[in-house]
Amino acid sequence: MIEAFFEKEYWVVDFLPKQVPENSGGGFFSVEQYYLEPTRYAVLRERFSDILLKLYCYYDLRLLVNDDTEGIINPEPEMLASHIMDNKSNLCILLGVSEALITLGRDDTNLTVYAPSEDLLELIRMFAGAVGLFVWKPKQL
Repeated sequence: MIEAFFEKEYWVVDFLPKQVPENSGGGFFSVEQYYLEPTRYAVLRERFSDILLKLYCYYDLRLLVNDDTEGIINPEPEMLASHIMDNKSNLCILLGVSEALITLGRDDTNLTVYAPSEDLLELIRMFAGAVGLFVWKPKQL
């Protein structure tokens, strides 16, 4: 069901405004570890939760946890937020009738958004900006 999305264009919702160049010489991995510290990571997860709950106001959702292939259609907001915040599972969220896919892996510092429409991407940009995050398109293979 979701494998086809991984071949489509994607964007990320991230704490950085653009992709870090491969040989930047900066401390990206140290900074990423800093943000993965439990207290700071909870803040980042709260921001992801805020974005996804707001998207839920506009789209039906199917929440897939780990290797689940059926998913939970339109979960209660508390359940969705709980799965995002607990950081115990890899999450895939299908929006609408397979219109787009959002993934959030355990210990990821970004959301990945596959195949969004322009309208969806605009909403995500607004919601991300409101919580201090950025949306950008990485170099794609």
